[in-house]
Amino acid sequence: MANVTVVGAQWGDEGKGKIVDWLSERAEIVVRFQGGHNAGHTLVIDGQVYKLSLLPSGVVRPGKLSIIGNGVVVDPWALMAEIEKIRVKGVTITPDTLKVAENAVLILPLHGEIDRLREEARGAEKIGTTGRGIGPAYEDKTARRAIRVCDLADGPTIEAKLDELLLHHNALRRGLGHPEIDRKALRAALAEIAPKILPFADPVWDRLNEARRAGTRILFEGAQGAMLDVDHGTYPYVTSSNTVAAQAAVGAGVGPGATGFVLGITKAYTTRVGSGPFPTELTDETGRLLGERGQEFGVVTGRPRRCGWFDAVMVRQAIRVGGIRGIALTKLDVLDGFAEIKISTAYRRGSETLHRFPASTAAQAAVEPVYEIFPGWQESTRGARSWADLPAAAIKYVARIQELIDAPVSLLSTSPERADIILVRDPFAD
Repeated sequence: MANVTVVGAQWGDEGKGKIVDWLSERAEIVVRFQGGHNAGHTLVIDGQVYKLSLLPSGVVRPGKLSIIGNGVVVDPWALMAEIEKIRVKGVTITPDTLKVAENAVLILPLHGEIDRLREEARGAEKIGTTGRGIGPAYEDKTARRAIRVCDLADGPTIEAKLDELLLHHNALRRGLGHPEIDRKALRAALAEIAPKILPFADPVWDRLNEARRAGTRILFEGAQGAMLDVDHGTYPYVTSSNTVAAQAAVGAGVGPGATGFVLGITKAYTTRVGSGPFPTELTDETGRLLGERGQEFGVVTGRPRRCGWFDAVMVRQAIRVGGIRGIALTKLDVLDGFAEIKISTAYRRGSETLHRFPASTAAQAAVEPVYEIFPGWQESTRGARSWADLPAAAIKYVARIQELIDAPVSLLSTSPERADIILVRDPFAD
């Protein structure tokens, strides 16, 4: 049976949580495959708001199995806190409903500390990380000194790994003028959290293989967005993992043929959190209005998001790099009431016209958008569930986006509510 992979096609915050939740009704398993608790997914179900970071968005649906894959870096304390937070809202999570890859890397308190210390040292040149230790944890993973979930069950192994880990981190801290890690306190913290997280540990690659053999539908859920990909994004203002769909296979432990239909999520405009280039950014009243109407504040950090017009150049590049076959266009209703709406169809750099986002940091900062202007609509699109409910100008705007990004709109979201979706093409039917 068909599987679906959901990824962001901008700089994250595109509304993946709602779309994954909606699609999870058709799937039996939902898998997070990269990132950490720097991600933020908001679900609104019957007026109840759920804000998730590490947990897959399918956890709010009864009878679904949620999996945190090996490509995710897991802060066990944050995970336990999130499980408790959602329990208070009536969603109980147990080792029967949530599995965490036994080979997933752990984020330790020292990772968040070094993350924040380095951002502070960068001053005006800071990258804009959430300060939660995601980057340093991925660094330790690549350097082969990380502590993984499975290590919590092996006392001798964890002792040796702690020595190697602290050799590196203490040197960094001394270089930044800060005291060394209290090894005893860290070891005690790991001993305390181990019995809480180990019941969730699982060889998820094997479980997913069996599920595929049985014809079980799997939904793979990414975090952040394509332009934050460590290879293909606006480097160095990116996250520390690959966010494109190809990572779903690596980060879940399945072959590339298992990831199925790739659905890219994109807003009807553009937002970005943190530092880095943003060609269509609006720093005027229009940008403020987009942020206000769209409630554009980071789920994890609470930081206001930078807002701008839809960038077709960027999304088209994300589609081509990520193998996206259809998009879910979200927050169309935020554009209600604007007299005119713009789409960036190309960039200008000096006398040169570009139809791609350049790789160079300097070039990215230098490009200016070339806009196509559309008449807005005064009618409300909020809550629309069919094309017939949309004003003609909104339909023309969506149609032009499809042409410019060279991909069809499979889903159209018209409010944060779960049911307010226009289905054009069911990704699971492909």
